[in-house]
Amino acid sequence: MNKFNQGQLNNFHDEVMKATFHYAVKRLGEKPPSRFAWFITGSGGREEQGYISDQDHGIIYEEKEATLQRYYQQLGKELSDGLNIVGYPYCDGNIMSSNPLWCQSQHEWYEQLESWLDEKSWATMRHLQIFFDARVLVGENEYINDLKRSVHKAVQKTPYYLKRLLDNIQHIKSSIGPLGQILTENHGSHKGEINIKYAAFLPFVNGIRLLSIKEGIVESSTLLRLERLMRKDLYKHALLPYHNDFQQLLILRHSLLTHVSTYEGGHYLNVRKLSKEEKSKIKVILKNGRRLHQYVEDVIEQEVK
Repeated sequence: MNKFNQGQLNNFHDEVMKATFHYAVKRLGEKPPSRFAWFITGSGGREEQGYISDQDHGIIYEEKEATLQRYYQQLGKELSDGLNIVGYPYCDGNIMSSNPLWCQSQHEWYEQLESWLDEKSWATMRHLQIFFDARVLVGENEYINDLKRSVHKAVQKTPYYLKRLLDNIQHIKSSIGPLGQILTENHGSHKGEINIKYAAFLPFVNGIRLLSIKEGIVESSTLLRLERLMRKDLYKHALLPYHNDFQQLLILRHSLLTHVSTYEGGHYLNVRKLSKEEKSKIKVILKNGRRLHQYVEDVIEQEVK
């Protein structure tokens, strides 16, 4: 297995994106006129990026004011275009600073998060969870942390919000068949391959994020969230195996996907090319991802009774 350092890969992506940010500011010909935070979310926010990554990001600026709004929306456009040029494809879901929904003043962000919770639609619950993976690359860390704490306070006040968030992540792609075989795509360009993003990563990422929202944990990394959760007696022993599984999943993904050339291709493993040992490890991780999801569901159902 190839030696792999997730931290070094995260740092590489961070430096490229920060350089793009500073170049975007230079293109505008004016430094940011107020305090702000430029954050990334998705795998970048969680510090779990692969060799190829797309862009998911947003901006929070100090106050609602026309001049600031105009500047940061222009900056958001420069950032989205610049990241695309240097190799980070535009986000299909438009989770980018060029989208006014993801480029707002701090007060507007508070109102937006409250609105997402109140609306309780599938889309707004998804946006809320995407936001909770935010990590500041440039600017004020507390802008993000304060907003995350506001979500936690709302959940404490209305535990039913947790049930709505749980409903949003209920679909888990079937990955193990009745005979213990790995279920792969049966048609298309990825026939014979398994989408490890949906089958393996998301059961861990979604479940641990939801527990973090419940417990008021502001860290965005899945591993750091697990470590914080395991400091609590309720989760100490229950979550330990999943911490090890997720570490193994990160290592396996990078050891098996070193030659991908597209962002989409980085989500698929060709099962036929896996060794017996690799297949065995993947099967354990897939099964435990489903067990973790069931555990999180039980914890949330107990909370909202």
